[in-house]
Amino acid sequence: MRARAGKWSFVSDQRVQQLQRQVRVKEERIIELETENAILHLKLAEYQEVIGKSSREATKYYFLYNEKQHLQRSIHSTLIQLYQVIQKLKQDIKELHSSSLILVRNYQGQYQDCLSGIVAAIQRTQLYNETLQAYQSRAVLLEQSLQEINEQYQIEKQKRKLLHNSLVELKGNIRVHCRIRPLLPFDNELDDPVLQNSSLCEKVIHAVDDETVLVKCNRPGHPLINKTYNFERVYGPAESQRIVFEEMRPLLISLLDGYNVCVMAYGQTGSGKSYTMLGPYSKDEPALPSECHDDLGIIPRAAEELFRLISENPSRSPRVEVSIVEVYNNEIFDLLAKDSSTLVSGVKRDVITSREGKKELLQLTSESVSSAGEFMNLVTGGLQLRAKHPTWVHADSSRSHLVITATLTAAASPGSAASDQMPLKAPSCPSPPPSVRGERPRAARRASSPGPAPVGPAEPLRQAQARLQLVDLAGSECIGASGVTGLARRETSCINRSLAALADVLGALAEHRGHVPYRNSKLTHFLQDSIGGDAKLLVILCVSPCQKSLAETLQCLGFGTRARRVQRGQAKRRGFPASGKPR
Repeated sequence: MRARAGKWSFVSDQRVQQLQRQVRVKEERIIELETENAILHLKLAEYQEVIGKSSREATKYYFLYNEKQHLQRSIHSTLIQLYQVIQKLKQDIKELHSSSLILVRNYQGQYQDCLSGIVAAIQRTQLYNETLQAYQSRAVLLEQSLQEINEQYQIEKQKRKLLHNSLVELKGNIRVHCRIRPLLPFDNELDDPVLQNSSLCEKVIHAVDDETVLVKCNRPGHPLINKTYNFERVYGPAESQRIVFEEMRPLLISLLDGYNVCVMAYGQTGSGKSYTMLGPYSKDEPALPSECHDDLGIIPRAAEELFRLISENPSRSPRVEVSIVEVYNNEIFDLLAKDSSTLVSGVKRDVITSREGKKELLQLTSESVSSAGEFMNLVTGGLQLRAKHPTWVHADSSRSHLVITATLTAAASPGSAASDQMPLKAPSCPSPPPSVRGERPRAARRASSPGPAPVGPAEPLRQAQARLQLVDLAGSECIGASGVTGLARRETSCINRSLAALADVLGALAEHRGHVPYRNSKLTHFLQDSIGGDAKLLVILCVSPCQKSLAETLQCLGFGTRARRVQRGQAKRRGFPASGKPR
């Protein structure tokens, strides 16, 4: 309304100014005519004076008189017209004045209305500001309360996790984590163009929170079913290698406290097991750690952390020995047993059970290392010899189970039980002729004895051992989906049978059966102490989020659920001096 009043005021002012200009023009015209009239009067006087001087010029003056009369009539007519124009202008001015008064009165009324509206709006704005301030104060209080509740929730959540981990440790359960890899370009690489436009590449696996996995089972011809699985930790696709390792880091402190530790990656081919365990080292030509430190997997990070922890307490520095084996086609091959004439390795070993019921691995080669660099140099060398074969599912598929074992040997703490200490001398076993993978003969280098020699003829210094096993299992896969034939088909069959044997062992342990079928597979026989013994075992389930991998994902999550139900009793220390660090 204020704008409309301003508009009316502007229009009325313009009209008044226009009429005033017209009046000024007319007044100027009147002045000009009056001036002209005065001049004519002067001329008339002159003419009259001339007539008075000479009568002889009467005729001439007669004509002048007629002209004068004609001019006077013309002037009179002009004056009458001018008078009429002036009267009309006066009337217009009166009308304009009246309309201006009306406009002014209307403008004043509108101005008062606008002013009243503005005052009312200001009052409402003040009320709104007061209300807003009250809401803002309340929001601040609510945010503070929410932050306090969230902090309390995080504290309680951490307490619950610690209590849960303590309960898991007391029960001896296997800790199971689940990692969902992100969608990758090869997930859309399907040979069938019809399937490329289908929903097989949709993401159906989701991390609800850091302990829950949601699976959307949307199969053709079946209703949509949502399944949830709970684990000790769930990693979403965006979570980094560092976060995965941070959850595993406390186990390294347990290792230095004398507990056996095993970390195992399980899942189908292409689900990210080797990336999780090795990172860039899983490739044929691994990059330097300094070039891709963010992508380093558990194994290189564990090596760095292990020697960092050892360096913090030089007085109790244990000796670290590394052995690397792979289980290929249900046979165990020592990847550190180098040929005397070539760099080819892969000497076949075997697992036997002594009369005391203890598992022994004959002639397993181990190398002493004193730094993370030496550790990873051995790992890199072993990876170059690991069996790999491209399939339709994965272009660089590992065809064997990789087991890296780091054995820590240190002086036993006083008062430790004899059963927790390592023997004074390693048991001697006859050396069978080595058998190697493939058709080319390979000479096996005699393995170094893992046991230390006595320190002297007096009472020997007892020593204790703790073992860290890092396992990158081969991926399960459907033979039809992988498109393998010949030797690769046999490899796939052996991989699936060994993983099925691992699931059978976990099932037997979970159900507390009298017989646990460890010997059904060389893999389970070799890992018997870690799976069914007193080691702290962490299984990392690696799953693909794609719809096309749903069956393998459900099988993998079912495997993890079965593993969580295993109760093996509390883990046992092996006489190491306590580190004093929280685990």
